[in-house]
Amino acid sequence: MAGVVQRDPRALEAIYDRYGSLVYSLARRLLGDPQRAEDVVQDIFLRLWDRPQLYVASRGQLLAWLLTLARNRAIDQLRAQGRQQRFLRSPAGAQVEAQDPAEEAHWALERRQVLAALAHLPPEQREALELAYFHGLTHREIAEATGLPLGTVKTRIRLAMQKLRALLRPEGEG
Repeated sequence: MAGVVQRDPRALEAIYDRYGSLVYSLARRLLGDPQRAEDVVQDIFLRLWDRPQLYVASRGQLLAWLLTLARNRAIDQLRAQGRQQRFLRSPAGAQVEAQDPAEEAHWALERRQVLAALAHLPPEQREALELAYFHGLTHREIAEATGLPLGTVKTRIRLAMQKLRALLRPEGEG
């Protein structure tokens, strides 16, 4: 770890060679998908390289820390997948299965309206909203991914929701 802190790529390579397969195995077992497990491993080791100070040796072994990160990231992905599937099954989602053709037409119209409203948002607000609702990231994860302060992320999401509410409000409502 001292080498990683000193930004020595060979040190990161040695840690990856030693622990990468274990981190991958855990992520694969939890996610059941080799590609997503590889993404988790990449995220974990990129995080280690970018912020090696997050690992505190006095709290435990490096392997335990890496496995905890992998477990948490895999669980986050599973939760996000669940949210995304619920969205896709929801009225505004893409894969609505309705028996009644009139109901199908209604949900298709609503979906188009939501997508059109999203297109009217400023790009930074739309990005924050999409990361939260379509990718299932927490506000803190969005802040880490974008490099923005947490308060900025929360403000962008709140403003985006307010604008969507106004854009989607039925005519005649206040």
